[in-house]
Amino acid sequence: MDVVDLLGDLLRFDTTNPPGNEGACIAHVQRLIEETGIETRIVAKDDSRPNLIARVRGAGEAPPLLLYGHVDVVTTSGQEWTHPPFAGELVDGWLWGRGALDMKGGVAMMIAAFLRAARGEIQPRGDVILAVLSDEENGGDFGARFLAQEHAELFEGVKHAIGEFGGASQTTGGRRFYPIQVAEKQMCWMRGRVRGPGGHGALGVRGSAMGKTGRILARLDAGRLPVHVTPVARAWIAGMADALPQPQSLVLRSLLDPRLAEVTLRAPIPQLRLLDRALRNTVSATIIHGGEKINVIPSQIDLELDGRLLPGFEPEDIISEIHTLVGPELELEVIRHDAYPAEPDLSQLPALSAILRELDPDAVPVPMLQVGVTDGRFLASIGIQTYGFLPLDLPDGFEFTKLIHAADERVPADSVRFGAEAVARAIARYSA
Repeated sequence: MDVVDLLGDLLRFDTTNPPGNEGACIAHVQRLIEETGIETRIVAKDDSRPNLIARVRGAGEAPPLLLYGHVDVVTTSGQEWTHPPFAGELVDGWLWGRGALDMKGGVAMMIAAFLRAARGEIQPRGDVILAVLSDEENGGDFGARFLAQEHAELFEGVKHAIGEFGGASQTTGGRRFYPIQVAEKQMCWMRGRVRGPGGHGALGVRGSAMGKTGRILARLDAGRLPVHVTPVARAWIAGMADALPQPQSLVLRSLLDPRLAEVTLRAPIPQLRLLDRALRNTVSATIIHGGEKINVIPSQIDLELDGRLLPGFEPEDIISEIHTLVGPELELEVIRHDAYPAEPDLSQLPALSAILRELDPDAVPVPMLQVGVTDGRFLASIGIQTYGFLPLDLPDGFEFTKLIHAADERVPADSVRFGAEAVARAIARYSA
């Protein structure tokens, strides 16, 4: 089966999370794999949220290599689509549908490469394990988190994995870069509380919790936490600078000095926005609770804040930085911290980079720090290094990041074939 047809089938399953309903989609993948004679296993915390595990035996000359990805997708509610989001239509060489980029397209590449190994068209040096997961878009509790915490034995011996999110080409200064994700920021969700005097709405008070909260939110909106140049960010930025002429290279190199970076990052250059997030711990206020009656001034306002930590930082670091920015009146407590290792294993980066250069002679592979989070954080907790390696050779000017989670998500069919071949070569050559 062509990988494009495979992706079209996956896109036709509505796996919007919540609630997910991944079962039918994963059952379809199970049938495809078992048709090759490979056994599969379903592991589920909830029967309606299954995860599929399959293994192709290799030559025993290398550790197992894990391929993993999720089939749940985010909502399309309130969005206007040119083509239906769950029709999987192929129009003028583009596949349209929710999940085409995040991440049914990547799952289709992995399945296509895995099926080639199952049919004997690829001879891997070690076993190849495929994990098709549920629930990534809503925290991974029914998917990767459940497997890492309750079924780590399924991944015994695995040192490296291929997953999301990286490998899609981005053209800058006439050069085609392929960022390969090797690390990601850490989720650090916090609850904030602001206190002040309460009273009658008609009489008013000074220094109210509501007034303090407004000032705190304004500072969070206008201010930024300090720049920190982590090793992965340094390698990413330096790799791009090395491939670009002046003045682009000089602009990028200025980001490697925190003092200069603070000035450069104020420039209205859209391409710097992602790097800005990769050079700071960040915090976004997302939910606010306060007040119960219109004529009563509340004495307490509660906030929920989405914090993201750079590798190597701890929750107390971001709390200190937030207090420096907004003052001590915002009381903070951490409600969820998903850690990620400070030092990634980069041993497979040269081999993956070589594959990209083979398939695209103009490719400039660079390591990347993901500013969001993926299921890789759960696998990292059991010692598995993920490489975000789902290559797409995209047309110049196509800003795929603007279509992720947005209306009209789509991907070029030929780019999916490109990625499937790249993953197949990674399987065939992997050796730790």
